Amino acid sequence: MRSHSNHPAQRSFDGRSKLTLACRLAWLAVIPAVLMGDAAQSASVLSVGPRLPPNMGPPPSMSPPSIGPRGPVLNTVGPRFDPTFRGTPGGAGFSATGSGNDTGASAGNKYKRRHISGGGGGGGTKRLMAARRTPGGVPPVTELHYLPGEMVFEAVGTPSDRQITALFNRLRLSRLDTRRIELLDTTFYRARILDGSSVPAKIRALKAERAVRSVQPNHIFTFAQSAQAATGAPAAADAAQYALAKLRLGEAHGVARGDKVLVAVIDSGIDQSHPALTGVIEKSFDALNSGEGPHSHGTAIAGIIAGHARLTGAAPAVHILAARAFSATQGSTISILASIDWAAGQGARVINMSFTGPSDPALGRILAAARQKGAVLVAAAGNAGPKSSPLWPAADPNVIAVTATDYDDRLFAMANRGSHVAIAAPGVDILVATPGESYKMESGTSFAAAFVSGVAALVLERKPQAGPDAVKKVLLSTARDLGPKGRDDQFGAGLMDAYQAVSTVDKPADAALQVPGR
Repeated sequence: MRSHSNHPAQRSFDGRSKLTLACRLAWLAVIPAVLMGDAAQSASVLSVGPRLPPNMGPPPSMSPPSIGPRGPVLNTVGPRFDPTFRGTPGGAGFSATGSGNDTGASAGNKYKRRHISGGGGGGGTKRLMAARRTPGGVPPVTELHYLPGEMVFEAVGTPSDRQITALFNRLRLSRLDTRRIELLDTTFYRARILDGSSVPAKIRALKAERAVRSVQPNHIFTFAQSAQAATGAPAAADAAQYALAKLRLGEAHGVARGDKVLVAVIDSGIDQSHPALTGVIEKSFDALNSGEGPHSHGTAIAGIIAGHARLTGAAPAVHILAARAFSATQGSTISILASIDWAAGQGARVINMSFTGPSDPALGRILAAARQKGAVLVAAAGNAGPKSSPLWPAADPNVIAVTATDYDDRLFAMANRGSHVAIAAPGVDILVATPGESYKMESGTSFAAAFVSGVAALVLERKPQAGPDAVKKVLLSTARDLGPKGRDDQFGAGLMDAYQAVSTVDKPADAALQVPGR
């Protein structure tokens, strides 16, 4: 009998079986390669885009310990967090100490906030972070307080003049000003747009340049001055200096008069020939190179701080560093930066800023640097009314923000409110010096700030080694409470008391008033 294996049909079946088996074995060999390819593709997908740094991701228990090489940290990838953001004054937010101020709660300067779990040392705790809706130095669409057709920027490193000129030509810009700011160890360039682009559009173009370190609008700042408003204060000139009694300046001058203290006034031109200001101006600086004559606002501020003769200033023995950053109407980012830099370089112990404007990153940086150098920074809270968002520089955390009160200790109706308001001083119907040997009555938080700058100088005469925080502590702790009990958003700590302030620092045992490391 013949074997079944020799049957033709059987032989055909066996051949097909062997072929099928071979195909299956071939597919089995391919599967690992496919799986490896899928894994590689998955790893590739997981590695696309910027990675959060370890302290920004979910807790370790929620994520694998390591997936591929990590990308750069968050602030160097994609849309950048503004390093100068500090958040709404008194509120939560990201704080970059010593780097500026773009700090914001002004109208149109809004931020998205989100909670992110994890972080160093807090496994699972939540941290409030903030991201701007607009990139870097590009102003929000609702922010229009800047000079049209102008911007301010810094270059990376120390480029040659030829390189800077090439940059200007390529971007269709005209150089208006070059300012070396020693306090920040940098140079700012003020530029005009030549091709009709908007300021936001041109800022975006500069942000794309590797050679540009920072860029922003050339913001506009104005005086914190209001039209005179009759409130029933005495009309007689001498009696009109009611602030002297309110602040107990007569008694305070028996202890200190501000001798040998340098107070910088960042303002408009000052009438140095006014009888109330003769011999008061130590040095002058004109950031505008304008050659303009004296102006009423700067003259008034200087008189409140250092006036003598018919007008008694808060600190009549101080010396004024007069920095013209303002024309008759306004100043700008670049003129204010240059003025503060000059004042700090001259050794100013107090810097008075009776002006207001929008949040400004470059201004925030120089304020932090000036405070670090030991200058007491004083600014007017502003006269934009109770519904206004905070104004700068008063809203900057390095600054003592001052509001104004009237003859009856009532809050000035147009004064800004907010958690950043530190202290109050008279600012309604104040007798001030004006150019041409004359005097008039003025109202506004500008003038209240000048009183605080003067009393800060009195404190520094008593304790020359006191730092900015110590001076602020003295002024606030000795103020007389007004309004709701305790600190509030209208009067801050209350009405300043000059005599109580100088009496407090006269205690030699108060070690807390000493500047660390001096």
